[in-house]
Amino acid sequence: MADVTPTGQERATILRRAVRVAVAASAGFYPLLYGAGLPVTALYALFAPIAVGLLSPIPGSGRQRVSVMLRALPWALALATLGTLLAVDTWAAVGGMLTVGFLLAFAAVGGSRPAGVAPGLHLFYILACFPPYAPDTLGRRLAGLAIGVLALAACELLLPDPPAASYPERLARALDEAARAAARGGVPPQELRAAGARLRLASVPPAERPAGAGRTDRALEQGGRAVRRLLDQLATLAETPPTAADPASADLLDRVSALCTDCARLLRTGTGPPEAGALEQAMRRFQAERVRLASGPPGERPPVAVLRRQSRVLALAESARMVEITADIAVHGHPTEPAVPRRLFWYAELSTPRLWARRVTGNVTFRSVLFQNALRTALGLAAARAVAGSLDLSHGFWVLLTVLTLGRTTAGATWGAVRLALAGNAAGALAAGALLIGLGPHTDAYAVLLAPVMLAAFALGPLLGIAYAQGLFTLVVATAFAQIEPVTWRLSEARMIDVVTGSVIGLLCGLLAWPAGARREVHRAMAELLRACAPLVPVTVDALLAPPGGSRASPQTLPGVHRLRLAEAAYAQYRTEAPGEDTRTDWHAMLIAANHMLLGAHWLPRFGLRPESGATAPAAARARTTAKELVTETDRIATRLTGGGPESVRRRAGPDGCPPTPLSVDLEVWMTSLAEQLTRIDASLTPPPPGPSPR
Repeated sequence: MADVTPTGQERATILRRAVRVAVAASAGFYPLLYGAGLPVTALYALFAPIAVGLLSPIPGSGRQRVSVMLRALPWALALATLGTLLAVDTWAAVGGMLTVGFLLAFAAVGGSRPAGVAPGLHLFYILACFPPYAPDTLGRRLAGLAIGVLALAACELLLPDPPAASYPERLARALDEAARAAARGGVPPQELRAAGARLRLASVPPAERPAGAGRTDRALEQGGRAVRRLLDQLATLAETPPTAADPASADLLDRVSALCTDCARLLRTGTGPPEAGALEQAMRRFQAERVRLASGPPGERPPVAVLRRQSRVLALAESARMVEITADIAVHGHPTEPAVPRRLFWYAELSTPRLWARRVTGNVTFRSVLFQNALRTALGLAAARAVAGSLDLSHGFWVLLTVLTLGRTTAGATWGAVRLALAGNAAGALAAGALLIGLGPHTDAYAVLLAPVMLAAFALGPLLGIAYAQGLFTLVVATAFAQIEPVTWRLSEARMIDVVTGSVIGLLCGLLAWPAGARREVHRAMAELLRACAPLVPVTVDALLAPPGGSRASPQTLPGVHRLRLAEAAYAQYRTEAPGEDTRTDWHAMLIAANHMLLGAHWLPRFGLRPESGATAPAAARARTTAKELVTETDRIATRLTGGGPESVRRRAGPDGCPPTPLSVDLEVWMTSLAEQLTRIDASLTPPPPGPSPR
């Protein structure tokens, strides 16, 4: 398994991190061991910066990481205390490991920062829960842990990484592009789509991703999708052929441009919000004018091309209105004006505890990859603790550390990591054994070597790959333990045995618990997402076509929103597992199609048009027929994703000669766009035809 070559910026980041961790570990270890004569405290002060600074990929700038470390410190002290007390019995420690392992791994539902600090917190429990059972050393352990974390926090402030642009700033930059495109003059479509691509969470540093469950993060995440949709709509509008004069659309686009400028300023400064409700009033006037013109004599009705352009302008104005609401919630923490429609902004009025409760309960399902990963990690760590305790392995915490650091979300990836790690540990064990034999009991020599060995290991390991990281870390362990107590070359032998044991346990867990990772789950999640959203199409059509006073079914979008979040999580993990595989299947197009159905189900019925002022009977029949065909087509694609047959559906052409109206054109544009997206998805699921056989 080849490692990706780091860029220059990534190499600089790795080097700064190596210096910070090495300096923090040395600053705690040497004074406590040689000055105060406290070996237990020194050991914890050494491993605390390694756990939090190296094994925990906490994202963000220096100040952001310091904030996470300080907030995690009480939890670290509590876990070290729990591990120390449960070390009295192997099975008590195993039960604690099972609980702690699951809870810390499942903390990934809270976003990148809880997920990043979780491995370090795991290590604090692991290090303390092994024999000897020594509750009398608890104070020294906690003191060393606190000193190590605080030393690393100081190094983070003294040698920070350059800060990255915040997500609100990224949204503001994208809105500047949208404002220029909406105004007369425009921006090339490729630039608009590139600006939208920069808002994809995969393109944003983990620390800046709005992944929390609170109102602000939810509004920023929803706002990012709305801005991306707006940019794509503006790009599509720029690609359409010119039409006849359309002053109404030009005026509405000017209002969209002004709103984008105001929202960008609001996100940057928190001041100067757009006039509340002004855009929606302009949209209603625009739609009323469309109805008036289309209801006139046949010779005075606008051309079909103009009606279609107006429908696209109205749709992008609705996207801009969503940007306005999400920016308001993100800046103020709550909506200052009613967030309409309420179903789309369901989180706006809920308290933070209720939002977190929804996030957690929504992922307590075997269909959630976060739940799967947490359960796999907990079972692996608990099994490793049981084996290490039952066999009384020397330095058994290395078994658990191996499971924690080498475990991957697929069996194949775990085997690739284990294979390289075993090779690296074998080489490191030989080097460490030779070092221990050569230097013997000369503690001062190990003291001189420890700091440069740590710096080399922490810098070269991430740069050169898993094998080098494991081999160099073996040297760090040998030079550190040789200063605390007399050791022989058998220390390297013990580490090798522990690493092999942990590797076997990790592989067994990978084979028995979701060995394919997110591969199957992404197929199932996307299929369920499409099936949850497809019924919105006929419901939306019926809502627009219902006569005044008639019953109008309200689109129920919350099931689709829930499935969308699960599908996004499965897709995000799948892309990290197989970045170079299955490049044909257009998973992102499936997410876009689901968003298209969810958003259309909200904004199309909002203007309350009725058949008398909208669709003729043939146009209404055509809309209902097309909606049913789209549901059938969506269900067929979902069936293909879960292993069904590839039979295609032949759509019937609509009746010719029907004079379009604003209502029928709105439905036509919405459903035509959806049909095109489904066609692209279907094509991506169909293998290319075989080439001509060689003669």
